[in-house]
Order: sequence, then C-alpha cells, then structure tokens
Amino acid sequence: MSGPGQLSRRRFVGMGIAAAGLGGLAACSKGSSSSSGGGKVTLRFSYLWTGQEAKALEKVIKKFNQSQSKIVVKGVSNPDAQAQLAAMTGSKGAFDISDNFGSATGAWAEKGVIRSLDDYIKKDSFDLGDFTDSSMAQCRYKDQVYQLPIAVNNSALFYNKKLFAAAGVQKPPTTTSEWAEAIGKLTKTDSKGRLTQLGLAGTSGAGADYRLLGVTHGGKWYDNGKPTPEDPGNIAGANFYVENVIKKYGIKEIERFVSGFGDYQSPQNPFYQGKLAMVVDGEWQPSFIKEFAPDLDWGVVPVPYPDDRPELAKTNLVAPGTFFIPSNSQHPDEAWEFMKYLVSKEAMLSFTKALSNLPARKSLLQDPAYKSITNFDLFLDLLASKNATAIPSEPSLAQYTADLATADDKITRMTKTPAQAYAQVAKAAKSYG
Repeated sequence: MSGPGQLSRRRFVGMGIAAAGLGGLAACSKGSSSSSGGGKVTLRFSYLWTGQEAKALEKVIKKFNQSQSKIVVKGVSNPDAQAQLAAMTGSKGAFDISDNFGSATGAWAEKGVIRSLDDYIKKDSFDLGDFTDSSMAQCRYKDQVYQLPIAVNNSALFYNKKLFAAAGVQKPPTTTSEWAEAIGKLTKTDSKGRLTQLGLAGTSGAGADYRLLGVTHGGKWYDNGKPTPEDPGNIAGANFYVENVIKKYGIKEIERFVSGFGDYQSPQNPFYQGKLAMVVDGEWQPSFIKEFAPDLDWGVVPVPYPDDRPELAKTNLVAPGTFFIPSNSQHPDEAWEFMKYLVSKEAMLSFTKALSNLPARKSLLQDPAYKSITNFDLFLDLLASKNATAIPSEPSLAQYTADLATADDKITRMTKTPAQAYAQVAKAAKSYG
C-alpha cells in the first residue's frame, strides 16, 4: 500500500529522468517567442508527463493547433517539478501554461505564482458544474479557482482470485473485520516460519497508504484549514494495518519478504507474481496488468469500511491532475483559451482513455469509451460516490505531508504507536502558520 502504488502513473514514470526534462525546459525558454512566422501567438506549454502519456497529450495539442488561426501551442515534456516551480518565480516566465496536481494549489496561490481563473471563468460564463466536486476541491483556494482538472486518480483494493480460492476465501472483503480475516487466511509461511505470501502489504514496501486508511475509517486530515492528524479515524486506520499486518507478522520478517519484490512496473510486480494476495492501488493498474500480467485472474473492490460504519462505504481519496497558468505567463489570455480546450469533454476523453485515468467531468463517467478497460467501472463509480473526497490543498500541505511521512515510517517500524506518531505531527503543525 505504499511506494509507487501511491503515485499517479505519470509521476511514477517521470521519476529519475529529471535531467532530460531540464534540458527540455531550457530548450523551451530559448525558443520562446511572442508570435510565430504565421502571425500566431506561440503558447509555451511545459508539462510533467512523459512517455506514452506525453504522446497522448501531444495528440491533444495537435488537434487544438489544427483548429486555430491565432494560437499555436508548443508542448515540451519536462518532468522536473522543481524546475517547474523555479521557472514560475521570475518576472518573465519560461512557459505560459503547465500541469501539476491539485495538492499544489494552496501553496502556489498563497505565494502568488499562479493566476486566479475567476475573471476568465466569469467572463466566459465557463460552467464548472460538470466537474466532480472532489476533483474541484483541490483546485480552489480561499474561494477562488486557480486550477482546472483533467485526469483523476483514486484507489481501490485489488485481489488475486486464484489465491482467494486456494485459501477458501469465498468473496472479497467488504468490511474491516472481513478484511482482517482474509489477510490472515491469505498469509502463508514456510516450515521455518518465513513468509512466502502476504495477504496485504505495500506494492513495493512494508508500509501502508495511511492517508487513505484514515478517511476510510472516518478520519479527516484537515478541519477548517488546520491539520488534524490526531483525528480518531486517522489513528484507527493506521491501527488497522499495524494490528493486522505489522504486529502479526513482524516488521523484520515483512521487510525481508518485501526486499525480494520485483519492479513495480514489470512482470515481477509482487501482486502479479502472487506474492501479495491484496494490494491497494490506482485506476491505472488495469492497463498495467493487461500489459505485464495478462493471464492474472484478478478483481477489485472498494477499500473496506469499519463494520459499524456502513455509511463510509465507497470512501476514496481523489487526486486530480490539473492545469494552471503561472502569474508570469506572457500570454495568459491565450493560455486560458487553450486550457478550456484541454478540459473539454473531447480532449479529456481522449487523454484519460489513453492513460487509463479517470475523467474529471461527471458527464464522462458513464461514457462507453471506458468499457474496454477491465474493471474500470469500479473506479468511475468510486469517483461518482458521495464519499469521494480529497485532502484540502492548504499552503501547509507540503510540510504536513513530509511530517506525516516521517510519522508513517515510525508507525510501520513500530517505534511509535499511531497515536504517538500523529501527536508529534500535531505538535509540529502548530508552527506551520
């Protein structure tokens, strides 16, 4: 439940190739100009996507350019988020429009490095009503819209049907008591007591997605702009994993076992190999499984809810991929015209289908184009759920996330209980400002 499985596909793919992106950004800056030879305004679009995702985005750009007599978009793949931010702090921007995640909205808006879109939205009577509420939640800061979403990530519980049948587990778990029982039945050891199969763990590590477990147990990580790490639901979520995995099988033995896991994005992924019977992972996995483990017999269900909290069924955390216009954009009006196209139904469907990501528009959630992706309807249904939620994009989120990561590690290694670890975060959060 930790490691690459927590990342969106694009961020995962983009790691480790930042140097190439820096070169691309430099080339973009040197080649920028206010107009092309044909009298069109040249719009510089630096994006974080790479590989197949970048190819899908370039198709969208090409179609936009074909429709234009006044604007031409030059796209550059640059997966270096630090270089992206650095380019937004000067007086003359290196790009006019870019992408990131909704989690950046609050910090960037507070710093003044991205533009509010409210005037554009009002001028064009741009309809925000078709975007899912959870996707838009991270695009707003202090009641203003700063970003617009296109591709959305959420997570669910994947399970290996063959291993379930072998262990006599009749159906995937719905509640946490069923989940705990399944973890026990699906965990195997050899004659020396060493793990040979784990019922549940991270896709590449021993930890868990404690943010998600917190909300599925009724917790919340902010309240009225203030961090709430000690919310009882957050502690209960972490305790579930500690009690049913870490304490039960021992962190040293689990770490020995997971150290033998193969690469996440390869046929050696531990879930594909049958080493993990269940994993919590994202909506991009159906495409990954089709590519790397086409013979795997698998299913996917919502992350289980506490037995006494059925109202929490289908709770999931949403992370939208978003577009923004930096404050130092040299062509903000043209960037807005392009942004409207990027988040249009046509472009959104084309792009998200290619990435096996979720669309941010409600009107696309039932689109038959997604039927060809195995079990994708579960993720679409979760996004439409009233229990789809997002961690608010507050200016303190980056520091808060870093402090929570430190606490998560202490919880996983059992050097602190969840209550103790999150109490330390609460203490640190008092200095966030």
